Amino acid sequence: MKVAIVLNTSWNIYNFRLNFVKCLIAEGHEVHTVAPHDDFTEKLVEVGCIHHDVRMDSRGANPIKDSALIFELYFIYRRMRPDVVLHYTIKPNIYGTLAAAMLRIPAVNNVCGLGTIFLKDNLVSKIAISLYKLAFRYPKKVFFQNPDDLDLFVDKKIISEKITDLLPGSGIDLTHFTAADFKRNKEFTFLLISRLITDKGILEFIDAVKKLKASGLKARFQILGAKDPKHQRGIPLNVIEEWVTSSTIEYLGTTKDVRKFIEQADCIVLPSYREGTPRTLLEASSTAKPIITTDVPGCHNVVDHNVNGLLCKLRDSEDLANKMFEMANFDDATLKRFGENGRRKMEEKFDEKLVFNKYLKVLSYLQPGIHA
Repeated sequence: MKVAIVLNTSWNIYNFRLNFVKCLIAEGHEVHTVAPHDDFTEKLVEVGCIHHDVRMDSRGANPIKDSALIFELYFIYRRMRPDVVLHYTIKPNIYGTLAAAMLRIPAVNNVCGLGTIFLKDNLVSKIAISLYKLAFRYPKKVFFQNPDDLDLFVDKKIISEKITDLLPGSGIDLTHFTAADFKRNKEFTFLLISRLITDKGILEFIDAVKKLKASGLKARFQILGAKDPKHQRGIPLNVIEEWVTSSTIEYLGTTKDVRKFIEQADCIVLPSYREGTPRTLLEASSTAKPIITTDVPGCHNVVDHNVNGLLCKLRDSEDLANKMFEMANFDDATLKRFGENGRRKMEEKFDEKLVFNKYLKVLSYLQPGIHA
């Protein structure tokens, strides 16, 4: 089959779905990638993809501006004539689905996360829900990465439950992220891995760090991830610089391989406001690291409280600080048990092969000439 994979960045395809792409190629499918051109586009071509550039702003939501994406994708799909289009992220899920529907091309969508639009009751939220309702009349299948998001879409009558299914996020490559041998740093080290935007709970983390330092806790507090000041909820550069110069946190910049940073930390922290299934937490659990994260959709699907980590309250730096203090004072046996439990959960529920198999089953069903 000719399979198109559509995302908001080539980086996203390469870093999170490369093994899936390789799986499709190994199964004999012709894989076309549709995404904005970036440093990872050529890498996709090298592994055997046929790439199509598209203009798509991954930041912000302007329905009037974004509606042009329907026509751009329409012409790409018309030229390509794929047997099926796999959409990921919000804009491809909405505008790509409408473009595919106009051409009667089957679409399979993946709701990777809802961002913050469903956390607010405003005009943008209402428009987004209306667009989802319109677009989600057409896909053959829509995968959700956690049951909370699936239930929300069904309850709001955005989608028919009969075309939905659950996936364990994008899955995790358990041969790439392997369990690290237990060790405890002399100075307990917390690591937050995320783009520096407010939705990820960065400000709550900083506030919690300040409280812990004021209380006398001797620990290291690190942030690894890209600065994104152009994002409407990005942290300003001068604010980040002040955190660094005041020694509130250590900023580690960005990396192409997070494994060594995870392995060198004692606990991974992600106080996010809402997620699909956070990749960072899958990587941390696979590496057998304890986690502190918020008790919100996506995050609490990965972490079971007092089993492989601790859950804290949403937007509550006081509670986050308490959980971090608690984690830093656990004995080695507890930390080791959390890590082992996390690894076991990844092996049982989040192996990327589970994701591949669900997609292959849908593609088999959609094979031209079968189930016409």
